[in-house]
Amino acid sequence: MKRLLTFLYFTLLSFISSAQTQEPQVIFVHEDISTHIISPEPIMYVDISTDDVAGDIPVTNILRIKPKSGAPALGVVTVVGERFMVQYRLRYASSSQGADTEIRIDPTQVDEYLNPAVPMSRADMKRLSLQALQQAPGIKHRYTRKHKMELTLNNVFMVGDYFFVDVSMKNRANIPYSIDQVRFKIEDKKVVKATNFQQTEIKPVFALHGTGSFKRKYRNVFVFRKFTFPEEKVLRMEVSEQQVSGRCLTLEVDYKDVLDADIL
Repeated sequence: MKRLLTFLYFTLLSFISSAQTQEPQVIFVHEDISTHIISPEPIMYVDISTDDVAGDIPVTNILRIKPKSGAPALGVVTVVGERFMVQYRLRYASSSQGADTEIRIDPTQVDEYLNPAVPMSRADMKRLSLQALQQAPGIKHRYTRKHKMELTLNNVFMVGDYFFVDVSMKNRANIPYSIDQVRFKIEDKKVVKATNFQQTEIKPVFALHGTGSFKRKYRNVFVFRKFTFPEEKVLRMEVSEQQVSGRCLTLEVDYKDVLDADIL
């Protein structure tokens, strides 16, 4: 009997401890200052349980909130990302100095959430893109050279419903190359008449690195949702330089290169 009571006692303590860890974290807010909740991934959904608190998403991974009144209890805010869900309980701070101005969501301390609208999270895309960079170039014949610049297609990988396109650039000139924009278009191989020429721009859902300036070498991985195009068309990559410059490069990717994509 004594052993049973001891077992029940520690079981109850464990249950209470578990319930306490599941209590939402308290955030102190004040109407004179904004509180920013910073997410490690894009915010997909937000719910603020009371009209006494205003909120918006100025950028994809930051939720900005501010109370409209000095009510002590200001409800709960729920934040849903690509692969997590977290709740915070809002309390009114006695002064603006006592308010939390910045809260960073720790992905290891939140509930996992499988968002059906997001087949692959940005964190997974980044991890797989870094893995793609570790692979040796498998495509040798897709490159273009112009103005002492070289643009090369290294690999095309397939993961689920996504293509990972690995490209690199080399600069043999002494002038650094500052990338203005990178565009991808599906267009006709041959132009018979200008009026019949067709092109469709496709935009990557993720890029491992942003545009920037480099002196000698640049390499990046662009991620696309799965796409197909007929054999009479090509995927054209266009890289343009900042300011007024003639150092613009184009690279054509044949449909066969897409069909031969390796599994990453």
